Amino acid sequence: MLIDDARAVVVRLRPRIDGFLRARADLAELRADLAAAGASRLGGLAEVKGIEARLYADLERFAEAGAQVKGFAPLLLDFPGEADGTEVLWCWLEGDEEITWYHRADAGFAGRRRI
Repeated sequence: MLIDDARAVVVRLRPRIDGFLRARADLAELRADLAAAGASRLGGLAEVKGIEARLYADLERFAEAGAQVKGFAPLLLDFPGEADGTEVLWCWLEGDEEITWYHRADAGFAGRRRI
């Protein structure tokens, strides 16, 4: 995948990514409330299961769009590609506006470099 293609996928996924981040925050708050008080303004166990199902569905959609999901919190998406004849992963990390990093496929996140 070319970098421009990977960036276009992120743009296309942005509404789903934003929804994923909101749902993940709701799930964390809901679980904390239930653990501390047994109740939450966000609901109960049924809502936990519903949010979890939605998050897993979103992760599947990210993968279907060509992303490798490398992290859940923070959300980390890698897109296979090639740069100068070398296999790389275009790397998008939660908080990034667009893909501005890559790393060799064998180097991992620690090997990230600016594009």
